[in-house]
Amino acid sequence: MHTNLRSFIKLLEREKEIVEVKAEVDPYLELAEIHRRVIEEGGPALLFTKVKGSRFPVVTNLFGTERRVTLATGTRPEELVKKAVSALDRLLPPKPKTLWGERKWLLDFARAGLKRVPRTKAPVMEFRENKVNLKEFPALTGWQEDGGPFFTLPLVYTEDPVTREHNLGMYRMQIFSENQTGMHWQIQKGGGFHHYEAEKLGCPLPVTVFLGGPPALILAAIAPLPEMLPELIFASFLIGKKLNLVDPGNHPHALVAEAEFAICGEVPPKVRRPEGPFGDHYGYYSLIHDFPVFNVKQIYRRKDAIYPATVVGKPRQEDYYIGEFLQRLLSPMFPVVMPGVKELWTYGETGFHALAAARVRESYHREAMAHALRIMGEGQLTLTKFLMVTDAPCELPKFSQLLENILKRFNPARDLLIISNTSTDTLDYTGRKFNEGSKAIMTGLGEPIRNLPHEYGGGPLHKIKKVKPYCGGCLMISGETFEKEAGLASEIVKREQEKLAEWPLVVLVDDAAVIHDQTSFLWTVFTRFDPAHDIYADAAIRNNKIEYRGPIVIDARMKPFYPDELIPREDIVKRVSERWSELFR
Repeated sequence: MHTNLRSFIKLLEREKEIVEVKAEVDPYLELAEIHRRVIEEGGPALLFTKVKGSRFPVVTNLFGTERRVTLATGTRPEELVKKAVSALDRLLPPKPKTLWGERKWLLDFARAGLKRVPRTKAPVMEFRENKVNLKEFPALTGWQEDGGPFFTLPLVYTEDPVTREHNLGMYRMQIFSENQTGMHWQIQKGGGFHHYEAEKLGCPLPVTVFLGGPPALILAAIAPLPEMLPELIFASFLIGKKLNLVDPGNHPHALVAEAEFAICGEVPPKVRRPEGPFGDHYGYYSLIHDFPVFNVKQIYRRKDAIYPATVVGKPRQEDYYIGEFLQRLLSPMFPVVMPGVKELWTYGETGFHALAAARVRESYHREAMAHALRIMGEGQLTLTKFLMVTDAPCELPKFSQLLENILKRFNPARDLLIISNTSTDTLDYTGRKFNEGSKAIMTGLGEPIRNLPHEYGGGPLHKIKKVKPYCGGCLMISGETFEKEAGLASEIVKREQEKLAEWPLVVLVDDAAVIHDQTSFLWTVFTRFDPAHDIYADAAIRNNKIEYRGPIVIDARMKPFYPDELIPREDIVKRVSERWSELFR
């Protein structure tokens, strides 16, 4: 498939999946608002050829639909992964006859790898900036409270200072000055691990940031790969041929030969600088915290370089479609890596880490709990906040189907485990402390133990103004805000056990009326509660285990200490509306 960004853009042009915007646009708020409107309508990729304050064009929304993600890679990678997984039992132990019979697709895997090319065949080497000035980039400011312009689609390459194993990740980078940015290395990120090792040695960590290149490189940087699988090799697999690299001669890393830009520098040890706020993919602002800094020494680029960017915010944005693709691609491997886990899904509507679900094997008493704990200890899945587990057949991406399967089988005394004082995703502020919070595991196994109600008929509830079922067994309720009635969820548990007895799960939200589909339900609920603080139920301790009784009530209202929800600035919304016909003639 595509070895560079240009090839992909040309395909999008042929498929009428990209629109050129020739009118001048401002990278401060305006461009992001245009992008958000287009992606909300399932619209095309956007190539902005006249961006205020910069000589570089900007391309966004490259992956904003399922179809465009497929156009970036083709169907070959998914087909190969399925073939490989289905053939494992035949290939192990390897026998010449078996290998010969599977040679066609095995050779396809063998094409993956890295290849050095001369500088004359490396477009990224066409131009070297004599003076580094990051402010010449058309970096976007997506939300009005953002701390400044950010690189939003950087491919950050690092190597372990001891083992030389590499990592390619995507970490936002706030531009501080002409030659310095932030480096937002969250917990559980490969680049952060390398920096940690470099700091122990007291050494700066060399870093290369690529912008553009093969679309597969962007997908590989985001993919939650096992540590033993290098991202550059995975990108090569997605492309279907070796990835071209070039030695620049004055930097410790080889460069991706067909990248648009290569920004070379280092992250010094023991240096931190306040970074943020930033409107993030959870749909809220992440706040100001100290993060490492990246000092830029030199920049290579194509002569006619195109600057790739994305916009993040409330789901669904581009990251949602990329995440869906990666899950489809990698899901056949989960049972291989974690035997007993038949299927696994994380929900982009919640920012991925806030909610995951699994269908597992339950061949002996509570085997499913062992599989749940295994999931919670695997790579980036360790950041999962709420895990739902069942052994019943269902389509995990269809959340209401999963939830009903679990609630039919849910015994609160046995099937809810809350684990306090754990790490959480850096961008999840529900845990009351930065990087700290709690987790929960909810299981629904075996044969059904109840029929689920679909309509509420229990009469008025204490201080509740709105009652609305989400799906069978799950009831949404609304009353006063948390600021006015912080103890409302606890009062519901104490007063309304009888009226809510047939509803195993009750969710207290600010306004049940605005929740109308899976995206709005998952985003509203799972980005607004911490299990240890916000799950309520009648409970008793037995044999050192908390046994819950009656309905489980989740308080998913906005709390006054949560960051603000992302809402576009009114004057920018008005400006874009007024310019719409000019932008898209």
